[in-house]
Amino acid sequence: MTRTTPPRPLDVEALFPELAAHRGTTTRLHPRPGTPDVSQSSVGGPVLWPAHEPWPVCREAHGRGRGRRVEDVRRERRIRAAAHARQPYGPLTQEERELMETLGRTHRLPGISETDPLPLLGVAQLYRRDLPDLPAGPDGCDLLQLFWCPFDAHGPSRAGMLVHLHWRNSAEVGEVLAVPPVPPVVGYPGYVPEPCVLHPEQVVTYPFAGLLPEELCARIDAWEEAMEEEAEEEAGPPSYQFDLSIPPGWRVGGFASWHRTDPCPMDCPDCGTPMHLLLTVDTSEWDGGSGSWVPVEAQGSAPHESASPTAVVVGNHGELNVFACPADPGHAHRWSIQ
Repeated sequence: MTRTTPPRPLDVEALFPELAAHRGTTTRLHPRPGTPDVSQSSVGGPVLWPAHEPWPVCREAHGRGRGRRVEDVRRERRIRAAAHARQPYGPLTQEERELMETLGRTHRLPGISETDPLPLLGVAQLYRRDLPDLPAGPDGCDLLQLFWCPFDAHGPSRAGMLVHLHWRNSAEVGEVLAVPPVPPVVGYPGYVPEPCVLHPEQVVTYPFAGLLPEELCARIDAWEEAMEEEAEEEAGPPSYQFDLSIPPGWRVGGFASWHRTDPCPMDCPDCGTPMHLLLTVDTSEWDGGSGSWVPVEAQGSAPHESASPTAVVVGNHGELNVFACPADPGHAHRWSIQ
């Protein structure tokens, strides 16, 4: 089923003609629960991984012997979803509450050291044929695969993510790994994605206001302030940030949002070239401030039905932006959380 972004509330280029020179495109992924296979682009689905090739693992030193089981996390979500689907909606039954208590238990795995190889979680795989804004990978690779460690225990702070991306040529994969390894426990349930099929849609996008020319950014700010004053007690007027520039949700290409921090230079660590946004992983497809982006097909549905279909939670209910080098896609990636 297709997903269609509604027309923008205002023609932003009619208001600010200079924006035409900054116009870009991004491909919204529109993930929705489903049963994808290895031949499809997906979130949380099976990954096209060669049977002979080692699965990616985390080797950084951190605790990994205490957490929740992947299947327990997913079963707990199924119980909650079934409760939401009941008509009329009511609280969990006594049996469901007892089962939820069991599923929510933390498990300990004695004997695991802080450096034992820990299988990464397969988060998404994206075929270039499906996504017009996904660039070609190194040596013409057509498939981008995203993995991460299920624990927040990395980097200088010892509390950050470990993100791993892998490009491959799908035509060169022979025998496919039938049963990928799964981490025995996860430290953060929000890193466990639900299987989702994608409904890609390319839309127009514009840069974050703080990255536009200073004079143009000032005019946009003044326009938004005037709109807010005119609105008075009415519903909030359209804004550049939330309605006219960067769509929410999972997407490929386009421009990164810097709504929680000041814009940060993202230069390639290998060659110094300014990097481009490759992929955005979002906690929600929309929220109270970005409702104008709700697809036509989802309007009128209950928020829990499609606002967070992947069940992924990044940071403080934010988004992960992954950047790639446009000069050489084989160079190291960088990322930020907003």
